[in-house]
Amino acid sequence: MKIAINDYGLVMQGLAELHVEGYAYIAFDPVLPVSDLKELNAFDDGYDVIEYCHEMSTDLDLYDYEAIWPLYRAMEKGLEDSSLITIQDNFIDLSALLKTYYHIESETVKLKNNMDMNQKNLDYLQDQVKYTGFGEGLSGDLKRNIEKGGEEFKLKHNTKFGDDTVDATLNFSKSKQSDMYFFNSYNVSLQKEGSPEKFEQTFYINKGQNITLKEAYNLMEGRAVNKDLTNKEGEKYNVWLQMDMRQSDDKGNFALKKYSENYGYDLNAALSKHPIKELQRNDFKDDLIDSLKKGNIQSVTFQVDGAEQKHFVEANPKFKTVNVYDENMQKLGARESKSEKQAEGASQSAKKAEKAEVADAEAPGNSKKAKKDVGQKV
Repeated sequence: MKIAINDYGLVMQGLAELHVEGYAYIAFDPVLPVSDLKELNAFDDGYDVIEYCHEMSTDLDLYDYEAIWPLYRAMEKGLEDSSLITIQDNFIDLSALLKTYYHIESETVKLKNNMDMNQKNLDYLQDQVKYTGFGEGLSGDLKRNIEKGGEEFKLKHNTKFGDDTVDATLNFSKSKQSDMYFFNSYNVSLQKEGSPEKFEQTFYINKGQNITLKEAYNLMEGRAVNKDLTNKEGEKYNVWLQMDMRQSDDKGNFALKKYSENYGYDLNAALSKHPIKELQRNDFKDDLIDSLKKGNIQSVTFQVDGAEQKHFVEANPKFKTVNVYDENMQKLGARESKSEKQAEGASQSAKKAEKAEVADAEAPGNSKKAKKDVGQKV
């Protein structure tokens, strides 16, 4: 981390303040001089700052990080012993100062710190793999590959969703700044039952907002998935994702089309247009909506003319509706779905009219009229 000579005191003060606030690390671009620590990203966890540098770095621009308190101590000693400081073009390289001051650091302490960080790295990756939908079966292979210390490695996973076969390859790489490993992406190969062709797509890992394996399968099946994402400013937003089979990149990956909240898709409103029995109870309704948001096709019960029919529904954000299928998974058109709703409405209206007629017949002063009307009906 480079600073101007005149900023030495201000940077020391800023490091002390960050330390008091509970931060332990700062990340920076080693090429650009730093004049204001408020422009840097501070972290209280070693893994978080390493992951940040990994995500921010490119082939041409590599981010780095330093521990705040050791850096402050080195700068403090630099004031006492100017031979520790190297000045070039009126700039001081604080990373070089830190290495010079701590060159006598115990190798035993270094080894212990590395072992602690490696175990934390392994624990984090095992959780990340597990909660992305690959379970705990890859933990052993993950540990063995990390212990080998290679620059990158891949793990294989296969499963079935219904009669469809899904093969996945998980991609890991080693950080250019440390011995930490990262789960970067996974490639999915989907083979439908009875089809010789395979459909392939790569899904990238983003901290806290990964597309799970089941969600990836649902996307590849053409269904939509609802996710909470984070933009470059760190602000969270909700969006529906759906694979656009008409657009693909140079690697053959299909684009994920986004329908934000501003697009105006209301899943609850779309469901309410159909006579779905499960909507009558809040617990069933919540489970149904949660399942549809994950991209699943969900079994429901339609109530039409007093009879119950098994149907299936899936979210369709593009057209702000839900797709409806019969029990044989044949898609019902809008007219058919509408007629079912109208039939339910007509049935409800008839029941209300019948109740009103009985109530009117039983009202005081209408007994003779009621008997006459009943006689006419018979």
